[in-house]
Amino acid sequence: MSIKVGERMPEGKFKTMTESGPKDLSTGELFHGKKVVLFSVPGAFTPTCDAKHLPGYLGQFDALKSKGIDTIACMAVNDVFVMNAWGKASNVGGKVLMLADGNGDYSRALGLEMDGKGFGMGMRGQRFAIVVEDGVAKQVNIEAPGQFKVSAAEFILGQL
Repeated sequence: MSIKVGERMPEGKFKTMTESGPKDLSTGELFHGKKVVLFSVPGAFTPTCDAKHLPGYLGQFDALKSKGIDTIACMAVNDVFVMNAWGKASNVGGKVLMLADGNGDYSRALGLEMDGKGFGMGMRGQRFAIVVEDGVAKQVNIEAPGQFKVSAAEFILGQL
């Protein structure tokens, strides 16, 4: 069963890249006392993710911040090195926090894993966006297979 509005986000951790190398980031560090947009993509550098999803959040950064968003975070079931390379290639700078859910543990904890074996991708996370306030899911937008609408930055902006 997937996360629902009003539920606490599950405990977990991600990998992020720092100047000194990979570092763990707990969900407590990510969500405590903050308003966060966490969006997930099936894979770094994949067509919709790379051409629309991540660029949409970069383009709406100022508008999202003006609505009280403290952190915009992108997660994918990729390793920290791939997420770091994608962030650099997309010029995220300090605008979007790139989170590696390398083994898909957090995607599973959310109940939002996806079987991508048919595409040669193994287990991945579904495409979604969750607005989190102090660890509680306030908006949960899960895309239908093959869709890109309700997890887009513009859609989230309209909900805030």
